[in-house]
Amino acid sequence: MYEQESHSLLNAILDDLKPEIIRQDLRHFYTRLGANFYAIHSLFHTLYGHREDFKPQMLRLVETMAKGYINRSAELEKVDIEREQDHNWFLSQKWVGMALYSNGFADNLADLVNKTPYFMELGINMVHIMPILMCPAGKSDGGYAISDFRQVDDRIGTLDDLRLVAKEFRKRDILLVLDIVLNHTSDEHAWAQKAIKGDPKYQEYYFTFDNREIPDMFEQTMPQIFPEIAPGNFTWNEKMQKWVMTVFHDYQWDLNYSNPAVFIEMLDIILFWANQGVDVLRLDAVAFLWKKIGTSSQNERYAHLILQLMKDCCQVTAPGVLFIAEAIVAPVEVIKYFGEDAIAAKECEIAYNATLMALLWDGIATKNAKLLYQGLKNLPDKLERATWLNYVRCHDDIGFGFDDNDVRAADYEPHAHRQFLINYFSGQFEDSQARGEVFMRDEITGDARICGSLASLVGLEAGLEAHDQDLINAAIDRILLLHSLILSFGGIPLLYNGDAIGVLNDYSYRDDDSKSNDSRWIHRPKINWERAELRKKQGTVEFTLFNAMKKMIAIRKETSAFADFNNREILDVDNEHILCFVRFDHLRPSERVLVIANFDSNPQYIDLETIGSRGINIYGQFVDLYTGSKPTQFDHRIVLHPYQFYWLTGK
Repeated sequence: MYEQESHSLLNAILDDLKPEIIRQDLRHFYTRLGANFYAIHSLFHTLYGHREDFKPQMLRLVETMAKGYINRSAELEKVDIEREQDHNWFLSQKWVGMALYSNGFADNLADLVNKTPYFMELGINMVHIMPILMCPAGKSDGGYAISDFRQVDDRIGTLDDLRLVAKEFRKRDILLVLDIVLNHTSDEHAWAQKAIKGDPKYQEYYFTFDNREIPDMFEQTMPQIFPEIAPGNFTWNEKMQKWVMTVFHDYQWDLNYSNPAVFIEMLDIILFWANQGVDVLRLDAVAFLWKKIGTSSQNERYAHLILQLMKDCCQVTAPGVLFIAEAIVAPVEVIKYFGEDAIAAKECEIAYNATLMALLWDGIATKNAKLLYQGLKNLPDKLERATWLNYVRCHDDIGFGFDDNDVRAADYEPHAHRQFLINYFSGQFEDSQARGEVFMRDEITGDARICGSLASLVGLEAGLEAHDQDLINAAIDRILLLHSLILSFGGIPLLYNGDAIGVLNDYSYRDDDSKSNDSRWIHRPKINWERAELRKKQGTVEFTLFNAMKKMIAIRKETSAFADFNNREILDVDNEHILCFVRFDHLRPSERVLVIANFDSNPQYIDLETIGSRGINIYGQFVDLYTGSKPTQFDHRIVLHPYQFYWLTGK
């Protein structure tokens, strides 16, 4: 459609807006809507232009954006304007995040406010609160089966508690991150309940079928997410007498985004939470948003169009709010969630760097960086105004979805190598002190994922049980090594609940009937705050870890080369045990930091001649930003102790 036609339609829509909307001061709204309307209309038309109700749905879409703008506070509108003026604000090296469960890290949302000093002490200024919305007891999928998108689960707190958290965070310049589950609802959600009672409007909110003909067509190409505990992708609902698509669990009904009413409902929910003071919205399961027979129904082009449309609409109403894409897929696919065929991000500004996470764990198991180097070398550059979320652990399991070509290039056989990793992290390998648990093993292929806390997976639990100080020290060194890389790689580092104080596996989940069939609860512990106080006592593991991470975070924030502007180069240093890359200030390229990490349990070195062509003065004086001292050098080589890292600047 010609742009003038879309603007003519916009004028008609504005004339038809409800009187209570027209009476408001919509100055900034109209400006942003005019700037974005051509893209919004084009996307909405591509998705829904074939429908007879296209024009009334388009009007409803604009009304939803306008209502969201009217409900936005003056304080949040001021934040929007500031972030529009400094549109690369989130690419700064000053941001460091933490992911946590509000009733695991604290007693509840209200108590989380009392934990704000902990974030300030460590240097955390971005907090991702894991799902807090209303979920049925016993059928919550860890908070991802939502029965009410606008209510906080009363076991966690209230909406007023969340607003208080947002206010306290804003006062302390801490970004608030919250989950929105886009792909599905609980079967106890009001929409699902109306569908069950036979309401055809709400049956069209989901994928419902009278018989197995179409579900069987889908099943031919759709993989199973939880084959052990939730086989298949469809569930028969006896009351409704229909099959319903349930990709994740039988109580999670997939939303049908081919229905524009679903898109508008979910946009309204996004804007609702943006108006509660949320700075960043983590959009869950975005790879699954569009279903198509004959495909895996993952990473479909229309899923990207939905995200682009959501971003454009949010830009009109709440432009200061960022999106995180929760898409744990191959690098060639995940990079698309920044925006297909774009230069600057036009879908989600942030995406999980699951590839880096998995590769780091490979380095721990193999004690070398062969696959890590190969995988990072082939990691696509992110777009402008986009960034990675880099993490070592999260609430979910660890999958080893490496590119098989990278695995072979590292001289491994893909299947055998994955089996080694599964055995290593589940403690079945002779040389392993890891205490992980196998998750979702496929009995046909043998593939599986791993659960466990960071500290237990790197051997701290085994070392403490054996009272072996050498094992304890090695585990601490591994934890710091891994965090040194996510803090320096480029992107926003995200620490996980308890990792800064070495929290171990929590085996109590086995005694809870609602959790015992899901071993991911082993690394979702409730923090013992009496034990956390040991971070202030010299000589304890907690003190060593906490203060080392605190120091690393402070240094990161002062090092402009660690900002994220595609200002990183992976270096081949001719030593398979070492990962090495250079970071440079994008405004002052001569200001460089050489990052070196030794994954081996033995000392290793790099020959300076191998990096001399990379703009690094190998004859100058290196200084390690972390220790403040010169690195160990011998015969024109930099030497590293087992699991040691350097952040080197040269003079």
